[in-house]
Amino acid sequence: MGNAKQQFEASQIVFEDNHLLIVNKGTGQLVQGDKTGDHSLLDLIKDFIKKRDAKPGNVFLGLVHRIDRPTSGLVIYAKTSKALTRLTQMVKNREIKKTYWAVVPKVEIPEKQRLIHYLQKNEKTNKATVFIKPTDNAKESILNYQLIKTLDNFQLLEVDLETGRHHQIRAQLSKIGVPIKGDLKYGAARSNPDGGIHLHARHLEFEHPVTHHNIRVTAPVPLHDAVWKACEEE
Repeated sequence: MGNAKQQFEASQIVFEDNHLLIVNKGTGQLVQGDKTGDHSLLDLIKDFIKKRDAKPGNVFLGLVHRIDRPTSGLVIYAKTSKALTRLTQMVKNREIKKTYWAVVPKVEIPEKQRLIHYLQKNEKTNKATVFIKPTDNAKESILNYQLIKTLDNFQLLEVDLETGRHHQIRAQLSKIGVPIKGDLKYGAARSNPDGGIHLHARHLEFEHPVTHHNIRVTAPVPLHDAVWKACEEE
C-alpha cells in the first residue's frame, strides 16, 4: 500500500453541499492519518477544497466515521462543526444506515442470515477475535446479509450492519467460513494484486443533520477490478 494510491480526485465526490462531503474511497486510501505517515484522505480533501474554492486559511473538515484502509467505498466528512457534532451523535445512535458489498468464496451458506457474535479487539495484532457466546471484554456484533449475485468462483453478499465494530464484517463472515476475497488477515486463500480486499461500503442512508432531507447515496465499485465489474453488471 504505497503512496501511489494517496491522491484525491474530484470524481471521488459522491455528494457535497455546504455541510457535508461524501466520497468514494479507493482501496488502500487512509481515511485519516496513522502511524505509517502516509497522506490521508482528510488532508488530501482539505488541500483539494482549498485549491478548488481558492480558500484563504485553513479548511474545516471533520471525519464522521472510518472504514478500513483495504476497504473501498463511502466515507462521510463534515464541512462545518455543527454538522460534525450532529453526525457524530447520529453514528453513536445508529441513525446512519450502512450497507456493504462483500465478495466471498462460493461456499454453501444460507441465502440470508442475521449473524450475532461477540467481538474482542486485539490491539497488538489489530485483529478481532470472534466468540459465539458473550465473553469478557467482547462486544455484541450484529449484521444481516443476503446473497445477491453468484459469479463463477465467488458470490456477492449485501451486508447491513446493526452494530459498528472493529473489522466486524471481515471477522463475522470469516467465522461462518466465507472470508472476504483478498483478506489474508481473516483467512482468505490469497491476497489481491492491489493489496486491498473485496469489501465495499456501497450505500449510505440518513437524515441530513442540518436540512433534514433524506440522503441516500451509492458508490460505484472499483471498476479496474474484473470481479467487482462482474458484480455491478446487470
